[in-house]
Amino acid sequence: MSGMQFGIFSVGDVTTDPTTGSTPTEAERIQATVAIALKAEEVGLDVFATGEHHNPPFVPSSPTTLLGYIAAQTEHLILSTSTTLITTNDPVKIAEDFSVLQHLSGGRADLMLGRGNTGPVYPWFGQDIREAVPLTVEHYALLRRLWREEVVDWQGRFRTPLQGFTLAPRPLDNVPPFVWHGSIRTPEVAELAAYYGDGFFANHIFWPPSHTERMVRLYRQRFQHHGHGNADEAIVGLGGQVFMRKNAQDAVREFRPYFDNAPVYGHGPSLEEFTSQTPLTVGSPQQVIERTLGFRDYVGDYQRQLFLIDHAGLPLKTALEQLDILGEEVVPVLRKEFEVGRPTHIPDAPTHEALVDTREGSEPTTRRTEESEG
Repeated sequence: MSGMQFGIFSVGDVTTDPTTGSTPTEAERIQATVAIALKAEEVGLDVFATGEHHNPPFVPSSPTTLLGYIAAQTEHLILSTSTTLITTNDPVKIAEDFSVLQHLSGGRADLMLGRGNTGPVYPWFGQDIREAVPLTVEHYALLRRLWREEVVDWQGRFRTPLQGFTLAPRPLDNVPPFVWHGSIRTPEVAELAAYYGDGFFANHIFWPPSHTERMVRLYRQRFQHHGHGNADEAIVGLGGQVFMRKNAQDAVREFRPYFDNAPVYGHGPSLEEFTSQTPLTVGSPQQVIERTLGFRDYVGDYQRQLFLIDHAGLPLKTALEQLDILGEEVVPVLRKEFEVGRPTHIPDAPTHEALVDTREGSEPTTRRTEESEG
């Protein structure tokens, strides 16, 4: 594994295919998600991440159950989340679930904390959306302590106090999973990531590059301010979204009905407007390569690139074809090109092994796993 990780992130939506009128069942969508994750490993990607939603038309309400099942059928894939709701989940439960996942997967687990984008989820779990940012800050401070301290005494505003509480199981090798903080638009989240020296993940899908550039710059400046290293050593991840065919015109023609009818974009700007104003790339593999390499121009050298490929009602067969193209034609070129001119002091993408090395005082590296991972 080189300095960067490449993978896919899923939101787990159940959407009618506008070209056939057929809608997958929840069971079919869950099984399709597993098939996509297994395919991601097969084609040589590094990461599979699932969203967390608690309402139809989404199915991933229990991410660690899904990821544990996938962990049992994979060997190298890092299993992560594209949102774990730090606001409405109990931090104790998050700590337990991801500790267990770490053990089951042999350390191939990390997570991305976020606040979610569904207002009603707050009252469903007994919280108030107006407290979203204070909930995030308090819950995360507790989560960190649960993973790092043997015995926790804690009192806060949003949950019952803990007295003499010990997390079971402890994190694998006593090293907590790496944490990314995911944000679309909230500067407080960038600040939280920077304060703790964690990773920052910019969703990078619906907004123009200038917005992502501002958020990442803020995080990098604050990372340096809080003494974790130089701004360019901060750990950054980006989303992105692609639809590819050998011929760019075919890609546009095939994807257009999905774009036009998708709940997330449909009925707004045209596909052409959207691709010109956001990182969405619909075209040939070469166009995707060039566009993705261009991300570095405005965020700097970064560590993780995830693509969205399985939403908007696209059938499983199509998603698997997209993964073939990513694995065969796109990611190998990106790996090579992103290494060109990458300064040696830029950290490699986080792995459990590297975090264990760092804790033991040796040089942090993911390079040494290249041999074992082929």
